[in-house]
Amino acid sequence: MSGARPRLLYVTDLAYQARGRRYCDEDIHLTARLRAHFDLALCHPLDAEALMDGFDAVVVRNSGPVLGYRRAYDAFRTRALATGARVYNPLTGKADMAGKQYLLDLTAAGFPVIPTVDRAEDLHLLPSAERYVVKPRLGADSHGLRIVPGSRLRELATEDVLIQPCVDFAYEVSFYFVDDDFHYALYAPDPERRWELGPYPATAADLEFARRFIDWNDLGYGIQRVDACRAPDGGLLLVELEDLNPYLSLDALPEEAADAFVTAFTASLSRFARGALSPA
Repeated sequence: MSGARPRLLYVTDLAYQARGRRYCDEDIHLTARLRAHFDLALCHPLDAEALMDGFDAVVVRNSGPVLGYRRAYDAFRTRALATGARVYNPLTGKADMAGKQYLLDLTAAGFPVIPTVDRAEDLHLLPSAERYVVKPRLGADSHGLRIVPGSRLRELATEDVLIQPCVDFAYEVSFYFVDDDFHYALYAPDPERRWELGPYPATAADLEFARRFIDWNDLGYGIQRVDACRAPDGGLLLVELEDLNPYLSLDALPEEAADAFVTAFTASLSRFARGALSPA
């Protein structure tokens, strides 16, 4: 079996509509490259549980927010954990893969994140601000996010939401990793046009910031995106650690950088999937 091509189930929603982006284009490009190394099939996230047993590994890519198919995702995750299925990214992720609890945990641990609480009695722990962000605990892709004045916080502080001060940031920046290796950073220089991304020259301090969260998550394999904002004091604050299905914005990169990332992703996925073919 050592010379066999791994069989890969690639989970994606090609019809998912995202503001300012075409997720399907990215997955069409990635799967075209992966077919040179894997026996590959694509499926919708609603079909992943039923199909996963016939493959050596399942890779979850641009499958859209889990809120749109929560029951199916929970069933897929439960079955994968029960059967020992190899899922990429591994299901041990502690960040967005598991909901937004990590923002509370990292806040409590003193990490450089946007301060976050989930209870009305903890609102006093947040910095004073004119406006606050209220977002679903299981949200993604800005679904359900609201920006409200402080006067509305107590009525909105339910167990299903997280509350943060609305940070007047200079720009947002994302750092992209394959396994533990940094590959590129992109940023939106205009906060009002957040999907218009360009390459960002990450400094040593920037990468030290991003690696703290990669080390904390301790995935071993997989693609992760560290989303941050440049706060008024000049420092970076974590906005989100995406470890489930981060969109990669490869079309915003120079061709050479995009090719290097896809090559690294393919190599990581090959090592991961071939673990299923190795003798016990």
